[in-house]
Amino acid sequence: MGSPQPIDVGTLSPLAWRLLRVAAGYDQRAVEREVDGVLQAHVSMLERGTRALSLSRRRTLFELYAADLTPEQIEAIAKNF
Repeated sequence: MGSPQPIDVGTLSPLAWRLLRVAAGYDQRAVEREVDGVLQAHVSMLERGTRALSLSRRRTLFELYAADLTPEQIEAIAKNF
């Protein structure tokens, strides 16, 4: 398998966000505890597609999840969902 492609967090689907969070081992409340300024409700709305967080907050969430996943896992979720 080649090198994983960079992920554009602005194009991730709500389902991809949920799968990344779950694959990284976080529940919504744990994300709230880990990321200043992000509430469980924000995560829930992002994953339902009813609210978009700022690009900087999405990058922060992505970095949190990516720290616990392999590049291949991230690419598979982003590409297929």
